[in-house]
Amino acid sequence: MSDRPVFVIGCPRSGTTMLQLMLHSHPRMAVPPETRFLVPAYYRRRTWGDLRLDQRRRALAEWIATDRSTKFRELKIDKDEFVRQAMEGPGSLGSVIGTAFRMYADRFDKARWGDKRPSYVKQVDLLLRLFPDAQFIHLIRDGRDCVASLKEMPWYTLDSFHAVSTWAEAIDAGGRLKRTLPDDTYYELRYEDLTDDPMTELKKLCHFLDEDFSPSMISPREAASVAVPQHKVWHSNTHREVTRSRVGSWANRLDDWEIALCEHMLGDRLESMGYELTGAPKPAKEHVTAAQKTMQKRKASRMRKAMRDRFNRLREPSPVAAMLTTRQRSLAGVPQQRKELTEPV
Repeated sequence: MSDRPVFVIGCPRSGTTMLQLMLHSHPRMAVPPETRFLVPAYYRRRTWGDLRLDQRRRALAEWIATDRSTKFRELKIDKDEFVRQAMEGPGSLGSVIGTAFRMYADRFDKARWGDKRPSYVKQVDLLLRLFPDAQFIHLIRDGRDCVASLKEMPWYTLDSFHAVSTWAEAIDAGGRLKRTLPDDTYYELRYEDLTDDPMTELKKLCHFLDEDFSPSMISPREAASVAVPQHKVWHSNTHREVTRSRVGSWANRLDDWEIALCEHMLGDRLESMGYELTGAPKPAKEHVTAAQKTMQKRKASRMRKAMRDRFNRLREPSPVAAMLTTRQRSLAGVPQQRKELTEPV
């Protein structure tokens, strides 16, 4: 049976929380609420020094467990026990991070863990450095619905031009992943198909994950009470049955100029994913210009961050890849653990 970690990725407001709960409802998989320590720990990895030293692993584990920004508390695992296991575990960045998620899975007596954060869709290269055996599920939703939903979120402070860019970036990143990653590593799934026929789509997804399908995945409401924090009121729909009620609701939630902008800027991408266009009139020139400038600025920011990371990769302070699962240990050249043999008396 597989023990590979699983990441749910996609544009925000694509239904990734619903898919997280479906996976968490599987008897072998645990996918926690969103935390915020994986990516910051990676980019700050030089801070922790050589993680082959147990005291450096302690420093990293204590930061993960105690810093308010990390949301470690969402895992509801014992801080001291996590620090202890991180110190006793393998000396790599991915191993310390992976220990937290593995302990979360242990809470539910499950063999595999996953993680869900939409922005991971643009950070798969980073995730594969940490977890080289990881699998990725990209949930895709009509970009117009994503833009409409993003606008309504209390935490989303940007404008429609940024929302359009966010969906475009996710689709473009997914296209690169589909071209470059093996079939057993990357999987695409449309939100509209998942909500229309959950059983069929989840059976196909389980085949990708090398897991048996479980009917409990179809009705993940019970998992919501465990894996969706109560303060996240924008995820209230996850406490109900799977529904298609929001599919296509962008038509009543976007202004005419936003529909025109979406179809102009995202049209080719929408059609390539099987979404029909309305034939909306061409958007105003100033809207197109504003959207193009937003996309260019965001791309330049990503490129600067990527360049800094490439430089840091030339001087890694310690191993990055996790050495916890069967395949991770094999890739790292770590001998597989064997059960002790005893002579018959």
